[in-house]
Amino acid sequence: MPVTVKEMMEAANAAVERIDMEKAKDVLGKGGLLLDIRDAAEVHKTGRAKGAHHIPRGMLEFRADDALQSHDPELKKDRQIVLYCASGGRAALAGKLLKDMGYDQVYNLGGLNDWVNAGGETSES
Repeated sequence: MPVTVKEMMEAANAAVERIDMEKAKDVLGKGGLLLDIRDAAEVHKTGRAKGAHHIPRGMLEFRADDALQSHDPELKKDRQIVLYCASGGRAALAGKLLKDMGYDQVYNLGGLNDWVNAGGETSES
């Protein structure tokens, strides 16, 4: 049966905890990965959260699968991951994808503005 975006978002939001900056700082302070999943053009235009690693959403599956040559070594299944995008929707979907792939500790911070509005620093792309 076909699935709608609304249904995908509901499933993603149910599976991936939405966190605030305080929780994000705690996770990152314990060695977690801050992951920007926006497109390269977005990152180039607005910069990214300071210290964030960038993997575009469209490449996430290929970077997350440790059986592939394209695996990104920053992605480890036992590492906590805090995702953000522009508003939180893609971060939720990406978080669910990572959970489906065996990454247990995945969180959705929301969008870059959530980071900035909570006092997070940014850097150029």
